[in-house]
Amino acid sequence: MSGAATLLRDVFGFDGFRPGQQEIVEAVIAGENVLAIMPTGGGKSLCFQMPALLREGVTVVISPLIALMRDQVRALQELGVGAGALTSGNTPEETDAVWEGLEAGTLKLLYMAPERLAAGSVIGMLKRVGVSLIAVDEAHCVSQWGHDFRPDYLRIGELRRALDVPLAAFTATADAETQIEIVQKLFDGAAPRAFLRGFDRPNIHLAFAAKNSPRAQILSFAAGRKGQSGIVYCGTRAKTEGLAKALRDEGHVALHYHGGMEAEDRRIAERRFQQEDGLIVVATVAFGMGIDKPDIRWVAHADLPKSIEAYYQEIGRAGRDGSPAETLTLFGSDDIRLRRSQIDEGIAPPERRAADHGRLNALLGLAEALECRRKTLLGYFDEAEITCGNCDLCDTPADVFDGTTAVRKALSAMLRTEEWFGSGHLIDILLGNETDKIRERGHTSLPTYGVGTEYDKRQWQAVFRQMMGHDLVRPDAERHGALRMTDAALPILRGEAQISLRRDSIRAAGAMRRPAVKMLVSEEDAPLLSALKAKRRGLAEAAKVPAYIIFNDRTLIEMAEKRPDSLDAMARVGGVGAKKLESYGRAFLDVINGASEGMHPTRRKLAGRDAGTVYDRLLEVQAELARGAAGTEKPLSCSASLLAKVAQMRSPDDAALERVLGDKRAERFGSAFLDVLREAG
Repeated sequence: MSGAATLLRDVFGFDGFRPGQQEIVEAVIAGENVLAIMPTGGGKSLCFQMPALLREGVTVVISPLIALMRDQVRALQELGVGAGALTSGNTPEETDAVWEGLEAGTLKLLYMAPERLAAGSVIGMLKRVGVSLIAVDEAHCVSQWGHDFRPDYLRIGELRRALDVPLAAFTATADAETQIEIVQKLFDGAAPRAFLRGFDRPNIHLAFAAKNSPRAQILSFAAGRKGQSGIVYCGTRAKTEGLAKALRDEGHVALHYHGGMEAEDRRIAERRFQQEDGLIVVATVAFGMGIDKPDIRWVAHADLPKSIEAYYQEIGRAGRDGSPAETLTLFGSDDIRLRRSQIDEGIAPPERRAADHGRLNALLGLAEALECRRKTLLGYFDEAEITCGNCDLCDTPADVFDGTTAVRKALSAMLRTEEWFGSGHLIDILLGNETDKIRERGHTSLPTYGVGTEYDKRQWQAVFRQMMGHDLVRPDAERHGALRMTDAALPILRGEAQISLRRDSIRAAGAMRRPAVKMLVSEEDAPLLSALKAKRRGLAEAAKVPAYIIFNDRTLIEMAEKRPDSLDAMARVGGVGAKKLESYGRAFLDVINGASEGMHPTRRKLAGRDAGTVYDRLLEVQAELARGAAGTEKPLSCSASLLAKVAQMRSPDDAALERVLGDKRAERFGSAFLDVLREAG
């Protein structure tokens, strides 16, 4: 290994191998088929880059991320190594340089995305340039059970057979099922020499927190780490841009990064992140930040990741230099509902959906853990010998209590309402709130009505979130998000099992004073919006087009808010042109009319009274101002019961209206509502 030691020192600048690297390098140089599972930051790339320089011919590296390929190529070129990448983000000059290097025999590493393998000419080209080794980075992408399956990875086994060369596969995250599938798909089931180097990253501090004004939580976390490089992962592109701006407004150097950006803007962001100190990048998890920056000091998740594997890989961007790094992952009931509905409303076969629910349960178990996070995380990867002392629950043990009685009350409320309602209505039952909805359905007579006054609304929301986190209840897509019990809840309901909950989490919920994050639509309209999205998804899948080709989200939100009851009314919804009205109008009208009961029960109570006419006029004004006078603000609306209260007000003035509506709604609707009331008076 003297040549390797010389290369290690002279080219890569290291005095010695990291633990586990040397035997992997030796196996790859010897031409063995290799599967290496190493923690992020453990030096995977060196394990195929060094053998590439010591072997004859070209090593082709299959990698899923353009950003990662560009980063590694730049780093190798800086070291004087002949490396290049063929990606869709290349400039013509970069592509020309790759071909020149291949023809001259000076290019030792050729990086490619797996999608390139779809072209029939690629295998011939790789044979021609003398490929002698295939290296597969992020090999877990071959697994349909994994967190970011890439169909084109399935072509790699075919490539290995065609070239008849050894293959070395590397990943930082692969549970037992995924490891089996990697061997089947890449090595035709012939077991490679496997190296499992463990998953622990002891330098990374792990922490989770329930969402409570998440933007403020992220800003607070970043404020305590000002001047340090960090990544914030978000669930949507829009959120990356908004949060990056909020960070800049707080004095941080921050930029956003997502798949919808122009290629040149992404390139600039990559370069700045690689080169600047103390830069924060706010990125979507779907696109991936494949940049090997060693000094990222913190990673925050503004939204719950998709799986425990995704979480592990994303926090693994931090602390690759081995120095201390910190993480924070925020999660809430809406995250859990979203992840459940993504699984339930997808097109995967039942066994795949069941496995995906299991993976989500593992992540929720980590989020709602009552003891050491690292023990829970590494236990998922079958590691038992764990020393931590570097997570929030080791810092401050969870304050837990026997939550069996509270959970049984919640489950009983669900059972007695035949599992037809979401947490909001169930909490009203438990608190004994005599809402219009409760009176209309006769729920004041239920035995569970008013039995939960030991907690307030926010605290009950924390209980329901923990119940979802423990997979005792799940939203039912067929019932517009109503909660249903799982089999795991039945022993608790029957008094055969107990459950512990976090008291500190429930106390914190009760202490919250800041407003909750606004939903896209009001709570009342949310089930209809979900049903409209499900209809859109079905039509899009049948037509094999993206969902937004049918209708974009803004159009569906307007449908949910305005609830058109005829094709004439539907035609007045923004985004519904003549062609789309003809193609889809009736289908969406059926959903709207099927999901509603015609006249709202609250409105029916005002029928034949002057207040009924006022209510109708208030509803019209609200629709006109739902997105503000200019039509550009976030949607806001009042519940039917709130509108009914306003419609029946006597001698109204600004102060009285503000007491009924609250600050934000009074600011949006107050003046217009007063005009309606005065006209009626």
